[in-house]
Amino acid sequence: MSYTIRQLAGRLGREFQGDGALPITSVSGWDSSGPSSLVFLETGMEGAPPSGCGCVIAPPDYAPAGVNVIHSPCPKLDFTRAAAWLHPRPEGSGVRHPSAEIAPDAALGDRVDVGPRSVVESGVRIGPGSILGAGVFVARGCVLGSGCVLHPGVVLYPGVRVGNRVILHAGAVVGADGFGYVSDGEAYWKFPQIGSVVIGDDVEIGANSTIDRGSLGTTRIGAGTKVDNLVQIAHNVEIGRHVVIAAQTGISGSTVIGDHAVIGGQVGFGDHARVEPGVVIGSKAGVLPGKIVRGGGVYWGVPVRPLGEYKRLNALFGRLPGMKSEIESLKKEVARLREALGGS
Repeated sequence: MSYTIRQLAGRLGREFQGDGALPITSVSGWDSSGPSSLVFLETGMEGAPPSGCGCVIAPPDYAPAGVNVIHSPCPKLDFTRAAAWLHPRPEGSGVRHPSAEIAPDAALGDRVDVGPRSVVESGVRIGPGSILGAGVFVARGCVLGSGCVLHPGVVLYPGVRVGNRVILHAGAVVGADGFGYVSDGEAYWKFPQIGSVVIGDDVEIGANSTIDRGSLGTTRIGAGTKVDNLVQIAHNVEIGRHVVIAAQTGISGSTVIGDHAVIGGQVGFGDHARVEPGVVIGSKAGVLPGKIVRGGGVYWGVPVRPLGEYKRLNALFGRLPGMKSEIESLKKEVARLREALGGS
């Protein structure tokens, strides 16, 4: 796609300086920029944009002579918005590879692409413009909205429901059985895993992430949520809208995560935990089973605790070796005093 600087500034609702008629065709980093590329500069970033770039999105106080600038109070955000227009996400054109297997009663909308060796089973419905890459498996009864992109190797188990404009990266598995077993004292019996998975609009799921179906209910991922690579979401988990979850996080069954929460990498959740809206949980934290993490705060540590408390404890942990030496010295001094007083 191509937009003039004036058109980009207008869509962003920002002022600009320089040649408004110059066409911009791509976004880039500083090192790879060219005369038709867009870069960004934020306050505190080192260096300066190269003189050969087409345009820079920068704070309002950045106004060097001879440089095309779109002024923005949030350059990175506006750069990201502009990138979505200059590099729009792919849409299907109706290509069906001869090796793909599509059930006769599957209902595929207009412009749905189905890649090599993909399988679409009976009763599936797929909305217009969606793309199924190579080796995708969509099991019976699944429903996908419009404009979805399923990258190679994605697997949808039976009955999964996916909203519009959802992206599932390579190797993602949605709807596998949850890890639920009941012991009779000698062996484990599999608890029923007959629920479903519902994924809202504009969700993105990273490569090799897994979302288990509900045992008797539904596992839900709210609209706009973004899940990184290698994340495990267990049965009956409910994740709200616009939640961000970083890589290698594991979420145990029946956990509830509220809207706009931010979960760092390698966070572990025990079952039936609850995270209230707006919470930020730092990387490698541990949330105990049944724990309620209260809204609006930043939490860290194992077990998870408010960031200020975590910092104080961390500072104390660093002093433990010295404190141990002091205690040993005090114990020796007490022993000497007792000996001097006749052993009393």
